[in-house]
Amino acid sequence: MTESTQASTPWQAFLEQQGAHIEAANGAEVRYFGPTAAAELPDNFVAPLTDLGLISLSGDDAASFLHNQITNDVEKLDLATARLAGYCTPKGRLLATFLMWKDAGQIMLQLPRALQPAIQKRLQMFVMRSKAKLADVSEQYVALGLAGNTAAEVLQQWFPQLPAQPYTKIDNEHGTLVRVADSRQAPRYQWIASVEQAIAAWPALTQKLSAVGTHAWRLTDIYAGVPVITQPTQEQFVPQMINFELIGGVNFKKGCYPGQEIVARSQYLGKLKRRSVLALVDAVDVRAGAEVFSSEDPGQPCGMIVNAEPAGTGKSACLVEIKLAASDNGTIHLGAVGGPVLQLQPLPYELAEPQ
Repeated sequence: MTESTQASTPWQAFLEQQGAHIEAANGAEVRYFGPTAAAELPDNFVAPLTDLGLISLSGDDAASFLHNQITNDVEKLDLATARLAGYCTPKGRLLATFLMWKDAGQIMLQLPRALQPAIQKRLQMFVMRSKAKLADVSEQYVALGLAGNTAAEVLQQWFPQLPAQPYTKIDNEHGTLVRVADSRQAPRYQWIASVEQAIAAWPALTQKLSAVGTHAWRLTDIYAGVPVITQPTQEQFVPQMINFELIGGVNFKKGCYPGQEIVARSQYLGKLKRRSVLALVDAVDVRAGAEVFSSEDPGQPCGMIVNAEPAGTGKSACLVEIKLAASDNGTIHLGAVGGPVLQLQPLPYELAEPQ
């Protein structure tokens, strides 16, 4: 693992002063705080989400332009709401997944920092005559991930009224607070703040909350059943394969966007044969894009790892896209039929069939 010897931004410099170990080779990701990494995921924590990038869209046509590019409704997005959304190829395969919100002057798209430059460039290609401006604002804002009931209590120092439901948000002079999907039966929030605000708030936050690396936030995403497209899984899945419509990431009543016909056909014609499931596996180096195999049909893969993170005690937690028939019969193995067995876990939502 390569760790940075010199921080490249004021926020990273501050985090290193607080004991953060930052891996420069992986998008300036905070690996852990303190002398050693914690073995278990704390119930209440704050994580600097330095692995995420942020695209701003502004201009008179920003909403209408973006509405015609992604899987969710942008034109009816209000100031009190956040949404998940996907960006597909013309074949309906996901290039990226976003957390999206707007304020009075711009629409924000949050996605993995490693994908941000190429996705922004691709979107820019389609602006043409639209009055829409795209900008990389990743360094202008800090994203903090906060999880747990204590986190909710601590946040009230800056946000006396917290967002009441997942995917609602509040803006004030301290920044934007988005409540995202609950995980492990506890609330989670993203606080989007200025660098100065984040630095000022950090001592009070870490007095009550465990400071952890970015992987902890990704792990709670996995437990919440919220997939994130990364470089190894680009163009691998239509949205339904990763349950994206079940968690509010697809609007089937909006107009056209790249891949819309295929996404709609998957929804309304026939029965879905592939979904994503939650699993634990006795392995610590599990990577997105790795194939999984069924004991009933060992000759060909039956699915693929969507996201995976170490989950303590030699295990990893994974979201796994899989043939439903394979998940109902036999055992599922990582890498090959002789590989570790995936131990399927209940998702926090039902794998409903399309209506």
